[in-house]
Amino acid sequence: MNTFAIKSPLIVTPHGTRAGFVLVRDGVIAGVLNEVPADVLVIDTPHAVLPGAVDVHVHCNEPGRTEWEGFETATRAAAAGGITTIVDMPLNSSPVTTTLAALREKIAATQSKLHVDVGFHGGLVPGNETRLDELIEAGVLGVKAFLCHSGIDEFPNATERELRIAMPTLAAHSVPLLAHAELVGDAPRQTDVRSYRQYLASRPRAWENAAVRLLVDLCRKTDCPTHIVHLSSSDVLEELAAARSEGLPLTVETCPHYLFFSAEEIRDGDTRFKCAPPIREAENREKLWAALRDGTIDTIASDHSPCEPSLKLLDQGDFTRAWGGISSLQLGWSIIWTGASQRGFTLNDLALWMATRPARLVALDGRKGAIQAGYDADLVIFDPDADFVVDASKLHHRHKVTPYDGVQLKGRVIETYLRGRRIDGQRAQGQIVLRPKEREVE
Repeated sequence: MNTFAIKSPLIVTPHGTRAGFVLVRDGVIAGVLNEVPADVLVIDTPHAVLPGAVDVHVHCNEPGRTEWEGFETATRAAAAGGITTIVDMPLNSSPVTTTLAALREKIAATQSKLHVDVGFHGGLVPGNETRLDELIEAGVLGVKAFLCHSGIDEFPNATERELRIAMPTLAAHSVPLLAHAELVGDAPRQTDVRSYRQYLASRPRAWENAAVRLLVDLCRKTDCPTHIVHLSSSDVLEELAAARSEGLPLTVETCPHYLFFSAEEIRDGDTRFKCAPPIREAENREKLWAALRDGTIDTIASDHSPCEPSLKLLDQGDFTRAWGGISSLQLGWSIIWTGASQRGFTLNDLALWMATRPARLVALDGRKGAIQAGYDADLVIFDPDADFVVDASKLHHRHKVTPYDGVQLKGRVIETYLRGRRIDGQRAQGQIVLRPKEREVE
């Protein structure tokens, strides 16, 4: 099927939503047209057509911890959820992706497993801050750093010293620093290990606020593209807006779980909800939505961070020892549309947050993230009116532990196309995407 068209009454383009035909030729979008020649095969759908999502924050955990997830199951889940490109984080794989050799090992681990396209972030840790050029030249799309303990000892946190050395290098290559923004300070000790309220207090907003302020200062001094990952604290939104108004190369991401859930509804002992930073109060959630509306927050990414179910300690409900991470990769469009539609947002807003801007962040704009001529034909057929209840047993993630189990969502992914081919879950047709104009890894 070299040439075909998808006809829809609701095509979400960078110029607005319109009816018409998305013409696809040899895996590339040839145009969005009012009509197509009579000899072109037409796929007629009553549903919306969205650009494939670009999720820049996914933990596939392969190689080394494939029992936690793996490229095959993660990309299968992504495809089912209308995500056509994911960018894999440098942890929790083993080895962590902080050297060229580790990147090569990770690329080798993807062979014949990818149902969607996959890129990679490198990692900044103490000791490799002067060798990031190797990873950048090899095509990583960003470099991730933690400002607090990452959860695994193989990926220690970067201090201000390493950041000051690394950020000018990243700036010279226009490669973003992706930063987990928590600086550990004073906080109440958790005495009741099952209490979510105490867990929330143990990782206060002040930790995020301090880290964000440090990153803004370093961004200003180095001109390094700086991306705040999984922002959960609304306290710093005004400061972030002011920094962005200066023209700093600063971008901000939040996640579906911070926009959907609230601390008040999380039961004690339900460690499915444990993540860091934690899910905060309802009033905080609404301020995050407002920040998406005014543009202070640019993007939404899953931070899909699964583990073996035993590590969640569901039988003990111990928030102090359970692994922190939310599994939601397959559900992103539906989670966000459920909340967005209730607040007056449109499908165009979703496409900006989940496709167009993430693609721009990792230098894939012009190729990914939008329905327009010259872009890869990464397309999602989406029914915005469908309601369904999440059945975790039917998700394609390796493990089925998720706080969304049993939750009613609005909007369902019907089909996903990758470079013009419908993903059927049987053929591994994904490719590796490297940073443009960088040499490929041998």
